[in-house]
Amino acid sequence: MPAKINTGFTDAQRKAIGEALSKVLADSYGVYLKTHGYHWNIRGPYFQSLHVLLEGQYTEEWTALDTIAERLRALGVAAPMGYGAFGNLSSIRDGDPENGWEAMLTELLKDNEALIATLRSAVEPAEEAGDEATVDLITQRLAAHEKHAWMIRATLDGK
Repeated sequence: MPAKINTGFTDAQRKAIGEALSKVLADSYGVYLKTHGYHWNIRGPYFQSLHVLLEGQYTEEWTALDTIAERLRALGVAAPMGYGAFGNLSSIRDGDPENGWEAMLTELLKDNEALIATLRSAVEPAEEAGDEATVDLITQRLAAHEKHAWMIRATLDGK
């Protein structure tokens, strides 16, 4: 029999936070996969700089996935796993490796902005429960994806 979780949250609060964080994890995984895939497939006159830009972003995103999943587990919520589970939770769709670099970056910008919206919606249940650890995690992820979006936007503006 599993030990009872007693971290100061009700079962309902843990469930609400868990549902929100599960969507964050799924959208984060979708953005990671697309960023990494576009890193492999990007081509064109700015190949080297875009390849490096995307490598920095997907590396940062990969590390964050574990942090998000471990927060779910600390709350006593199972982390979603597998493409089916992520696909059902995520608003991020697969990219096309045949896209040109501008289309790839435009998609990644929209995907980062979608993830920012998902993160913002996940703050509410955590704040309502007084879950400072989850709020802090979400705030860190917001800052990271706002920075990713800014760098992509600045690259597209400078073409």
